[in-house]
Amino acid sequence: MPELFVTNFNRNFTGVSATAANVIRQQANTHDLRLVGRPLPGCPDPITTAEARRLCRNAPDGKPFAIWHVRRNTEMRAAIWARDVLRLPIRIVFTSAAQRRHSALPRWLISRMDAVVATTDKAAEFVPHVRAVVPHGVDTDLFQPADNRDTAWAALGYGGTRGIATIGRIRPEKGTDIFVDAMIDLLPTLPGAVALVIGRAAREHQGFLKDLKSRIAAAGLGDRILFPGEIPAADLPPLMRALSLVMQLPRYEGYGMAPLEGMASGVPFVGAEAGYYRAFSAQSKSGLIVPLEAAQAAAEAARAILSDPARHAQMARDARNIALHSFSARAEADGIEAVYQALWSEG
Repeated sequence: MPELFVTNFNRNFTGVSATAANVIRQQANTHDLRLVGRPLPGCPDPITTAEARRLCRNAPDGKPFAIWHVRRNTEMRAAIWARDVLRLPIRIVFTSAAQRRHSALPRWLISRMDAVVATTDKAAEFVPHVRAVVPHGVDTDLFQPADNRDTAWAALGYGGTRGIATIGRIRPEKGTDIFVDAMIDLLPTLPGAVALVIGRAAREHQGFLKDLKSRIAAAGLGDRILFPGEIPAADLPPLMRALSLVMQLPRYEGYGMAPLEGMASGVPFVGAEAGYYRAFSAQSKSGLIVPLEAAQAAAEAARAILSDPARHAQMARDARNIALHSFSARAEADGIEAVYQALWSEG
């Protein structure tokens, strides 16, 4: 009988999906694991929720129960139903990254968890049953530096000689407009640089996207600030290693994986004072932090990094080392494993 079930109910590949996949690829080496719901890159083929419930009718060999590891409201609900209504021998672990008070429904759902893993000390302040604080980690085998950044960038076909990107849904909360304003400030002083907005705008944000494109056109930068759309997960590592800078300027972020994926790829970052970005920066070794909604400060930070080749090269090396030694997916999996083992030992 499987001992670990990890759920992924979202058909879209989100930041939550990416963090789950990073850990699952590690856990699959040490556990009889089943992915439940939607597929994730590099992970075992998923099974249905009904199949997971069938497999949980009896406890796994040598253990008092199986563990369901969930990360979303819908997944918590399915696990609670399996445990409390169907009376299956399972316990539920939830990963919480939000650095603000949850609304009423998720607060109730989280209160029903057997254990919570918070990704930061601040996130731990907003949830009960916290067994450990374990930062998200990046798959440092999947995300690696390019042998030659110039060649990697040219292969992508976006033009120019180097790339800057922001990654995430196109919407105000993600600060896409702040990124665009920063690029309108920055790009005229950096010949050859091309900016990418990687992600898609939902229907309710189409007006927001249209306004951004109008501002870019007015600045005469339509051929240098591009909107390639959402990138398939398999295409993200080649993109990351080809970049010269990642820039993330959200107004709110629970954690934020894009800087870490860039760091593992040997790419420095500029980030807003949000998420866990300051910890990633390691006192400005791998990235520079600017205030919220500070497009000009972000442009100046990017200019300082990109106009100094020696500094950029050193930050790129530091970024890779920090990702390897402080924010790897292996370290995250080990931290989560300690929570599982504590639950199993308690019976």
